[in-house]
Amino acid sequence: MTKPEKGNLLIAEPSIIGDISFNRAVILLADHNALGSVGFILNKPLEYNLKDLIEGTESEFTVYNGGPVEQDNLYFIHKSPELIPNSIEISNGIFWGGDFNVVLNLINENKITKDDIRFFLGYSGWAEQQLDDELESNAWLVSKNVYDNNIIAKSCNSFWREKMLELGGDYSIWSNAPENPSYN
Repeated sequence: MTKPEKGNLLIAEPSIIGDISFNRAVILLADHNALGSVGFILNKPLEYNLKDLIEGTESEFTVYNGGPVEQDNLYFIHKSPELIPNSIEISNGIFWGGDFNVVLNLINENKITKDDIRFFLGYSGWAEQQLDDELESNAWLVSKNVYDNNIIAKSCNSFWREKMLELGGDYSIWSNAPENPSYN
């Protein structure tokens, strides 16, 4: 079993079918330490744009479901630390958070694009040892982020399916299965 690290991807095992939050999820692990873990689901867009949630912008940047924790808070990852003060590096040129007022100005002035930043309502969180326990029960696969900071612009529609195909073997079969197997 690969140990999770900041910047890795967590890929939902096909066996967690029925989990509303995590079925077919691909999560960027933003932090992982002895106290717990935090990540953002990359492949679950919501029906909201940034302008639907934030006054003072007409931005149509898609907002994603980051996870079931604190879904009334907006979070973001980006690849522009030179423009956004107070950012925290996750890994490989991917940064988390920063000065939100600066972000709004950059968006409104067209100095940052949807390929540079991704917004989330909520996050995915695990308490101390919880993620390790879920990994031992085969709920997740850990994968290196081979996309580096280009993952921000990665299309989400087929992301989980692509990861299943990359894993090969029995996972390839799951890549073509309906989201709800009872529809088969």
